[in-house]
Amino acid sequence: MTPLSKDAPQPLTRAGRLMTPADVAEYLGKPTSWVYSQWRGTGIPFRKVGNQLRCRPGDLDNWFDQQAA
Repeated sequence: MTPLSKDAPQPLTRAGRLMTPADVAEYLGKPTSWVYSQWRGTGIPFRKVGNQLRCRPGDLDNWFDQQAA
């Protein structure tokens, strides 16, 4: 297996990697503006890190599963 270079894009679901709103939008196939509106509305589980939003992949999957219920 070839190691990933530090400049290579990392998989969105890699353990320990926090997702940005742009990552979440790509993962869900939605525009970034939709992601922001859902964060404010139905609560995509972002957390503030300094002045930026970040989301754990597992938290996003749990939120997504709850939306289908």
